[in-house]
Amino acid sequence: MAISDSDISGVLAAYLERYPEDAGQLSEPLRLLAQGGDFASRRSFPMHVTVGGLLVRDGTEILLIEHLAYGITLQPGGHLEPTDTTLVDAAVRELTEETGIDPCQVFPVSSAPVYIEYGRVPARPKKDEPEHYHLDIGYAFTTSRAEIGCIQESEVTGAGWYPMDLAERLVGHRIARAVSTPAQAG
Repeated sequence: MAISDSDISGVLAAYLERYPEDAGQLSEPLRLLAQGGDFASRRSFPMHVTVGGLLVRDGTEILLIEHLAYGITLQPGGHLEPTDTTLVDAAVRELTEETGIDPCQVFPVSSAPVYIEYGRVPARPKKDEPEHYHLDIGYAFTTSRAEIGCIQESEVTGAGWYPMDLAERLVGHRIARAVSTPAQAG
């Protein structure tokens, strides 16, 4: 079954219990979710959900991609698909699609997200998308042996393993959360 607004709201509520300091920046997505609107669909405006995956290898480095459309370095991730059934599984799908990493080498640290960010996305006329917002829900994963395979060239121009300090300077505080989040039961 596809991801519902109720599923998204439940994940957001659980996240805010863990990170109550983020409540202010997530007040608008909470308001929109309360109104309903199929936020798993990329065609939902003014907001829809995306997912991200922070993959830490051996506790010392993290996988980042060079995003084709935005021209910046960030964690793998992207839009939900109608076949996605959970947000964490969607994050694994995006991570492995973009980097060619074997999904059997990717292990969730927790079933709860380590970051949720709400950000403006400029209009993309070629995709018939007005200016809108992404509610990006990110999960932490771990691996000891994963290697980058064939990247998804339609989405990324490169992928690589970055030392934690450099990754945090490039991407922000979500990197620290990926390595400091204790493993939890589903």
